[in-house]
Amino acid sequence: MQKRWTVRSYQPKQETLLQSLLRIHPLLCRLLVQRGMHTYEESRLFFRPTLADLHDPWLMKDMDKAVSRIEHAFFMKEKILVFGDYDVDGTTAVATVYDFLHALYDNIEFYIPHRYREGYGISTQGIEYARDNDVKLVIALDCGIKAVEQITWAKENGIDFIICDHHLPDAILPPAVAILNPKQYDCPYPYKELSGCGIGYKLISAFAQKQNVPEQSVHRYLDLVATSIAADIVPMTGENRVLAFHGLKKVNESPLPGIQALIQLSGLKEQLTISNLVFVIAPRVNAAGRMDDARKAVNLFVETDMEKAMEIAKVLHADNFDRKEVDSTITKEAVAIIENDIELQGRKSTVLYKPDWHKGVVGIVASRLIDKHYYRPTIILTLSNDKVAGSARSVTGFNVYEAIHKCKDLLENYGGHFYAAGMTLKPENVPAFQERFEQVVAESIDPELLKPEIVIDTEITLHDITPKFFRILQQFEPLGPDNLRPVFLVRNVMDSGYSRLVKDEHIKFSVKQGRSSISHTGIGFYMSEKFPIVSGHQPFDMVFTIDEIEWNGKMNLQLKVIDIRSSNP
Repeated sequence: MQKRWTVRSYQPKQETLLQSLLRIHPLLCRLLVQRGMHTYEESRLFFRPTLADLHDPWLMKDMDKAVSRIEHAFFMKEKILVFGDYDVDGTTAVATVYDFLHALYDNIEFYIPHRYREGYGISTQGIEYARDNDVKLVIALDCGIKAVEQITWAKENGIDFIICDHHLPDAILPPAVAILNPKQYDCPYPYKELSGCGIGYKLISAFAQKQNVPEQSVHRYLDLVATSIAADIVPMTGENRVLAFHGLKKVNESPLPGIQALIQLSGLKEQLTISNLVFVIAPRVNAAGRMDDARKAVNLFVETDMEKAMEIAKVLHADNFDRKEVDSTITKEAVAIIENDIELQGRKSTVLYKPDWHKGVVGIVASRLIDKHYYRPTIILTLSNDKVAGSARSVTGFNVYEAIHKCKDLLENYGGHFYAAGMTLKPENVPAFQERFEQVVAESIDPELLKPEIVIDTEITLHDITPKFFRILQQFEPLGPDNLRPVFLVRNVMDSGYSRLVKDEHIKFSVKQGRSSISHTGIGFYMSEKFPIVSGHQPFDMVFTIDEIEWNGKMNLQLKVIDIRSSNP
């Protein structure tokens, strides 16, 4: 699959100024400027974030109302229900708020809607449960901002809502007693990109201040907040970076028993990074809701006994194993459908439907098809409760939600954003939807967007890559959106004579540049088709990130190669 290489622009004057202040390698200053650092103080906050850098939670609109309403519930001994979504952000948020309040107040429980019986967000079944169990206050986390009808019905039935949500509000808001959402147009809170769990953390921070509860009682949930930030792919900037930095510290030093159990079962031995949370911890948490009931995830996070936590973690671990088996099988089936149909191969989009595919993994399968097989807007559909339900994923630069919107007359319901969306439709409308979506994509997508793009931070030389350079680069952690792992380009390198194929699939690199005696080793996974370029005794260009590996008890730098091409095509 041919890829586009795009080198990011840079600001020489800003980089020179920053380099004079920090006195570190100029290319590191380039990376910092690209990430919005222009002064010594901004750089200090980036490299040394402290919890003191967090904003005052009382700056958030309605925080006073939310805290007062919880205090009133405590005083009146009302029953409180903590309600949240079934994904990682929702379950970590529910666990954080529920566990904190439960330590202070007994008449409280939590509720996670079932993914398949109730669907996303505030469900009618959930409100009926609250009514039937004499709940007077619901604290909704990671959902609720669009649930106008449901929360209106709840209010009519004597149930108050506090909404803690980070999704974009509509013009009409639900009639809640308090709405905590920095994205409200009139909310003065300085940072707008908190996760749902992050907003829950702000709520308990404010409540702890009002009740004179020690800060440590709030900080104990930082590993859950970091997990939510990692899994929900929110920007790794500002407060998110502060919370993730200290959350990772807690993960590695004193995690909650549930997190500790997941770490042990995953077999991770090294210091955990955001990447570990995204690719190892989060899938096991998400698997609970994908394969069965997400309440298990909350039970895991609030469990204080390590032995019991391990038992719950084993169930999630098994769920995740089942999930991987299912999504692997469906991905293979989907690829086979395309490869056996010449017309489908030539399309600008992929829309596939099989009624027996598992609803919990269709989004994952759509992503896998894009990443590994056919780089184009993709929708995977299956049958659920007599309706066809599906998940859409897009390629960089193409608004899949807008494309689906142009097919709305064929749909019963749909929602989402630029790069991901969901929809339901009648089974008889599937063929027409497949054709319409393909027509919309073919007419509107720039052909260049059908080539995967590699965004390169900067060009570098092999001489620049030193242990000191890497030590500072490591301090760019935690990494995530708007602070991604730096990607480098080196030009005109040559095989030093030791590059080779490993297991007929991967390339083990050993490269040098120009007349320098310096050489660097690297690995290119599943790049065997590029080996003729490497071994052809001609210069080539290489895109990579820099890692560190242990070999014979010693730590060594390694280039993790993303792509290569001839220097003289």
